[in-house]
Amino acid sequence: MRIHSAEVVVTSPGRNFVTLRITTDDGVTGLGDATLNGREMAVRSYLEDHVVPLLLGRDASRIEDTWQYLYRGAYWRRGPVTMAAVAAVDTALWDIKAKCAGMPLYQLLGGASRTGALAYGHASGRDVPELLDSVRAHLDQGFRAIRVQTGVPGLGTVYGVAASDAGDGGRYDHEPARRRPLPVVETWDTPAYLRHLPTVFEAVRAEFGPELPLLHDGHHRMTPIQAARLGKSLEPYDLFWLEDATPAEDQAALRLIRQHTTTPLAIGEVFNSVHDYTTLLGERLIDYVRSSVTHAGGVTAMRKLLDLAAVYGIRSGLHGPTDISPVGMAAALHLDLAVHNFGIQEYMPHTPATLEVFRTSFRFEDGLLHPSDTPGLGVELDDTAARGFPYEPAYLPVSRLRDGTVHDW
Repeated sequence: MRIHSAEVVVTSPGRNFVTLRITTDDGVTGLGDATLNGREMAVRSYLEDHVVPLLLGRDASRIEDTWQYLYRGAYWRRGPVTMAAVAAVDTALWDIKAKCAGMPLYQLLGGASRTGALAYGHASGRDVPELLDSVRAHLDQGFRAIRVQTGVPGLGTVYGVAASDAGDGGRYDHEPARRRPLPVVETWDTPAYLRHLPTVFEAVRAEFGPELPLLHDGHHRMTPIQAARLGKSLEPYDLFWLEDATPAEDQAALRLIRQHTTTPLAIGEVFNSVHDYTTLLGERLIDYVRSSVTHAGGVTAMRKLLDLAAVYGIRSGLHGPTDISPVGMAAALHLDLAVHNFGIQEYMPHTPATLEVFRTSFRFEDGLLHPSDTPGLGVELDDTAARGFPYEPAYLPVSRLRDGTVHDW
């Protein structure tokens, strides 16, 4: 079974997605997600100009060998563009293999370890009353775990608060990238945030009680000592996790945070290789792995990463906002169902326009996600619908402190 063709499809049904479709010489197709928010066309070029020519004629069943060929053979390893491209090829080949076997992918990964994957939703508000309404709405939708993000007094637009930029073109498919030629600049004040956030969780716990799992994303904006202070101040509210408390590149920084707080820590959505985790896993400095199949090398690489994490008792919490396409989400769900050390799955439902382009079969019921028993990934691409949504440039915001200094967003 040889690879006959490989084509890159860029479509923008509310936001930009990059999809690789591989077709074998006997007509079996597989899909892989190559979306890299704000840098989509770089991955498209990497695939079309450098990867696709290497794939034609290769044995589609040799997934591990192809992964190593693309990773080691390029010499220039890692990085988000490279690993998103490798992930797309890898995921598409797993889709093909599972279709040929007549099985959903999770069966090839060892079968189901659970009946479904616990998912958390994104509740937010410009102030506490609006946040509480958002939590209620997510509970009504069936979520049994909630991420909590809120505005900060004295600041305008804040990461994770979907309603905070009304009048500025609206959210880009419920995420903060905007369709415009240059990034939006947001103002940030860490001390104000550190003072405000514990009062937010106090209010949420008072309203919804102690049993609801609550999560929060610091989005890389704190120094290690600031993150340690926040983790300590949130301990009375029993968070499921504090995510991305400090910039992720410095693995050793997590040692200081860990020394000062028992709040569980999650990190890794900007990581793209197991090598980004070696210190964190070996020293048990985190509790949850936050990478995505789309950005960390595909199903092959993510399975290896999660197996390594399991050795240290660390669980999965795979990245799953709407800049992961339904193809990438489905791949994550098959892993969620199969691996033993599953923790939780991030889930933002895609818009109706996106679901016109990507025909999905995964389901969300009673707070749990299931990838379905459709052979392969369970997602198909509608070419006609995709052509109706051409690419439009869009960028994530840039953050500056009050004095104008560029800060982590």
